[in-house]
Amino acid sequence: MPLSRPNRDWLASLGTTYEECEQPLAAAAMSASAMWAANAATVSPAPDTRDGRTHLTVANLRTMPHRSHEWPGTLAQLRVAFGNDRHFAVHDPVPPAFGDEGAANHMRIASKHDEPGLELFVYGVAGGAFPARQHLQASKAIARLHGLDPERALFVEQSEAAIAAGAFHNDVVAVANENVLFAHELAFADRSKVVAFCEERLSSFELVEVPAAEVPIGDAIASYLFNAQLVTPPDGEMTLVAPSEARETPTVWSWIERHIAGNGPIRRVEVVDVRQSMANGGGPACLRLRVVADPRPSIPASSSTTPSSIG
Repeated sequence: MPLSRPNRDWLASLGTTYEECEQPLAAAAMSASAMWAANAATVSPAPDTRDGRTHLTVANLRTMPHRSHEWPGTLAQLRVAFGNDRHFAVHDPVPPAFGDEGAANHMRIASKHDEPGLELFVYGVAGGAFPARQHLQASKAIARLHGLDPERALFVEQSEAAIAAGAFHNDVVAVANENVLFAHELAFADRSKVVAFCEERLSSFELVEVPAAEVPIGDAIASYLFNAQLVTPPDGEMTLVAPSEARETPTVWSWIERHIAGNGPIRRVEVVDVRQSMANGGGPACLRLRVVADPRPSIPASSSTTPSSIG
């Protein structure tokens, strides 16, 4: 549900009211950015966790004032939606000393959704005019809270070039689905570390990398090529759900057409018009909080799971 706006409790903690506060505070108190569900939380599904439950940690979003007051409302809603303690564990946010922006900086790679997977946590260090929103210590804390196997969790730095170009969230330059990692060549500070980690632990791993020489990082960010939905529908043909801006960017659309015409793992592209979302800084992926869950809760936790989305 939409969060209560204006957030009068937040304003009261600052010693003011909506009627009396300065305009920047009034705007922050009215922020509707909680609609970007990809920033709501980080999720580790049951096959990956020590206790066999799905774990969710609400993001503190402490870097931006207009988002920093979202988490109490989001946490309350997560505890309603995932309130069965037998199957779910919902955690408070990481302390605000360490910035956490949720699933937008987290990816999961697995042969199938219901099998144990690899979890990739991407953090930032620098990026010129753009602050690093995801801190390494926040990502490490979430992995510990979720009870992940240290051998199957990787912490990797996002490239400074990507952050400086405007990719302050990793989902602007990379996205994963099942065994496929779809990423720009400049997504990571050390791409070889990511590839080696995945190849050593998952025999079915496939990297679909877009070269900077074919799609400049600026075009990738402007078109939100990677801030898309990468999904496997019931027919099994992995599909990229991309914004119409991808089709309108020549370098991006040329790359997509070549990949679809070849033998790559992404077999189909669906173009959607999300101009209002794009105008406010979000593509298709911003509306996603991917939660792998069993649709039949009465069946034991070892049963098959399927991916769902909320947001």
